[in-house]
Amino acid sequence: MSNSHTRAAVLIVAAGRGRRFGDEMPKQYLPIAGVCSLRRCLETFLALDAIAMVQTVIHPDDSEMYAQAVAGPPDDRVLPPVSGGATRAKSVTCGLQALAAHSPDCVLVHDAARPFVSERIILDVLGELRHADAAFAALPVVDALWQAADGAAINPVPRDGLWRAQTPQGFRFDPLLAAHLAYEGDAADDVEIARAMGIDVRIVTGASENFKITTRADLERAEQIAAARLVPLTDLSPQAARG
Repeated sequence: MSNSHTRAAVLIVAAGRGRRFGDEMPKQYLPIAGVCSLRRCLETFLALDAIAMVQTVIHPDDSEMYAQAVAGPPDDRVLPPVSGGATRAKSVTCGLQALAAHSPDCVLVHDAARPFVSERIILDVLGELRHADAAFAALPVVDALWQAADGAAINPVPRDGLWRAQTPQGFRFDPLLAAHLAYEGDAADDVEIARAMGIDVRIVTGASENFKITTRADLERAEQIAAARLVPLTDLSPQAARG
């Protein structure tokens, strides 16, 4: 798959309610130094000429928050959002079905609650797709792992060969759509669905800053990172994003 002839789509999953976070507003819309996580993701992807289109999957109740998050000069690569399903897997399926009409060659599935994905990670995943059917960002597990029960350590768990998955997770489009349509139930991520259908998946190195906002502590960490960067992200146009 040659990069010069590849139509790469991005599917941003933003339909979650974030119940573990404990806020009335879904975490992907909460401001991080004034700019929400969803918008930060959009701007990073739109800064790359390699991205042909971006499809966002949102909760049916979030249309107004989504509109506010993407308000600004339009970019015709941003497709109208679609509503997600009852599970993450079903939400991704909804997004893939919407993208099918645009015939992308490959798709990068990304969590809207990962605001600091880097251009390097995106390009590394896309680069791996030149000779692989799927690839995703991840970090090797370096801490000791323990199985526990009722707050007590029981057994050590070998960490050799273990990786912590991140997003984006990239796939040839048609095989991933077929895998989702054939898959039953929910899954932790799209790699699980791809592997269940026999798709080979490669790993590229992620980054510690590419974490998913899940708790209040994560949001505080994101605020600190954004403040340290001191780079305002307020314009959705690719020209502004490129600086």
